[in-house]
Amino acid sequence: MAKVFIYPATSLILSDLVARFGHKPLGTALSIRERIQTAGLDSPPLQMTPEDAKRGLRWAAVEVPSGVRGRMSLFGPLIDEAEAAVIVKHADYAFGCMGCARTDELVEFLIKQKGVPVLEVDYPSDEDTGIAFVRRIKEFLQSLEGTHE
Repeated sequence: MAKVFIYPATSLILSDLVARFGHKPLGTALSIRERIQTAGLDSPPLQMTPEDAKRGLRWAAVEVPSGVRGRMSLFGPLIDEAEAAVIVKHADYAFGCMGCARTDELVEFLIKQKGVPVLEVDYPSDEDTGIAFVRRIKEFLQSLEGTHE
């Protein structure tokens, strides 16, 4: 079983696909749930604290916007833990919000720098490309079996 970073990190579809093929999906759904259920968080739907921006400095320079650093405080630990990654390019917002273009670039750079197996696929535009999309993800995940026990 490999730990597979999914991006968009909020995609329940990707999370489900990874889990169905016997791997552990690394997405932000659980960490976001914890944040919005935490008593005392005063500013939903922002759910970002000054500490998040500070924590994000590990993955993003101080010059980048605080929103990027805040997102990286969620994504960074998952990237560090990842043994593989599935990145969906040009995804529809309903598929899972990715945040902003700068965060996207930084996440892709960090995951590629890590040197783990990465599958990049375009978001499907019709039924045929949807079938090919799922098939490519399935083949990628099956190729990981036995490599990360």
